[in-house]
Amino acid sequence: MTEDEQRDRLHLERKVEKAVFEAGKALMELRDRRLYRSTHSTFEEYCKDRFGFQRRHPYRLIEASAVFDNLMKMCPNGTQTETESSDAKMCPNGTQTENEEMCPNRSQILPTSERQVRPITKLEPQQQWEVWQTAVEEAGGKVPSARVVGDVVQRIMERTKAPNPYHIGEVCQILAKDNSELRGKGGC
Repeated sequence: MTEDEQRDRLHLERKVEKAVFEAGKALMELRDRRLYRSTHSTFEEYCKDRFGFQRRHPYRLIEASAVFDNLMKMCPNGTQTETESSDAKMCPNGTQTENEEMCPNRSQILPTSERQVRPITKLEPQQQWEVWQTAVEEAGGKVPSARVVGDVVQRIMERTKAPNPYHIGEVCQILAKDNSELRGKGGC
């Protein structure tokens, strides 16, 4: 293949990969603006009839698109989804953009499927970016699998767990106030 054909192939592959996240954005707008209401009473019914999605799938796509956007915002220049060029993007004063410390190699590997970002949807944007970068490193600079991303999230969660200050045999009072997991378990 010629160099132009290879560049076109890469550009088209990136469009296909990004399509999942564009679908999530479209679903979010359909849901938020209730554009399904003329034919269906619920968003879930609409998605099932129109797209064949099971109940949870459209919400996963919506969550994944939010993560994808966060990752793009952390390193908007030189990402794999844009047309690749050997010219570095420079600021008007001749210096590189302020995102260089986040993306020192001027290129960012982005997710290609909803499943890859599912483990990081509940994290804060900065944490999402850190987890994703760690997962890319562990995958050898390639797009990491969902398992690799999940493992990174699991290690972070284990590392940040608060120690239990109580010992077996101690009596303590459980307050279920703002913790839904403790509802119905209040008392001693």
